[in-house]
Amino acid sequence: MDIPKGTYGFRFAEDKELQLCVLFAAGYDSITTSSYHWDGLERTDGPLLLFQYTLSGEGVYESGNRTHRVTAGQAFLAEIPGPHRYYYPAESNEPWEFIFLLFRPNLILPHWRRFLREAGEVPYLPVDSAPVRLSRIIVADAGAGRISDPLIASSCVYQFMTELTRMHVTTLRNRENWPGNVRRAAEFIELNYSRMISIDQLSEHVSLSKYHLIRRFSASTGMTPGAYLTRIRTEKAMELLRGTGLSLETIAERIGYSSGSYFIKAFRNLTGLTPGEFRSGVDSLAYRKLFFD
Repeated sequence: MDIPKGTYGFRFAEDKELQLCVLFAAGYDSITTSSYHWDGLERTDGPLLLFQYTLSGEGVYESGNRTHRVTAGQAFLAEIPGPHRYYYPAESNEPWEFIFLLFRPNLILPHWRRFLREAGEVPYLPVDSAPVRLSRIIVADAGAGRISDPLIASSCVYQFMTELTRMHVTTLRNRENWPGNVRRAAEFIELNYSRMISIDQLSEHVSLSKYHLIRRFSASTGMTPGAYLTRIRTEKAMELLRGTGLSLETIAERIGYSSGSYFIKAFRNLTGLTPGEFRSGVDSLAYRKLFFD
């Protein structure tokens, strides 16, 4: 599919009788200069959600104290405004080619936050996956003037977010189709979640380089090895919280966290609840956030 280069903005009149998803902009670009730089705390056009997918080359995405090299096949998800920035690295010698979608949080924020918790802020998405194909279609339709009213725009946004969430659910349920080295890596994590597992240790166990392990694992499961480890630890923590009277510090130690405070943060990021809230039965449906019922 030929994608027209450019950025296409949408400013439809608001219909107060209808609750619609809002597409703010879509585009395709190829960056070759280090003047390309966005700071999430300096932007005034929010609140917005940004999905940006790299087709070739690479860019840099910084969030908090984490720095990610975003290469072909990877996307980053950013909430605007927010403590992040993304830019074209000055030392790069090839264009950073990407497509992007910007939309308002209306109606879709729960979907977005769930995918972010499960897959991470820089997930790997196969180029032929439904969300990537759909994002390309949205950009192509935007360039051709086919997104001509707010109902069409809303449908594009909601379908994209549905496909993004659905892809993640499907990859986890199709474990039997994962490559052998990905299954071995997942099994190693499941057996050794209670101790520190480095990516070096994991890549050595499955005889893959760190780069290829992360790429294959993410493509097969929809999450990085680190995110998968957090998921397994959270599942085990749920069993201990509901089935025992152990303290949070003890549970944290048993599932491999260095402190209770780190355990609380990781648990809340994934489930939306603190361990104490989950233990007290505030929301018995929290299990479903992990098992996709």
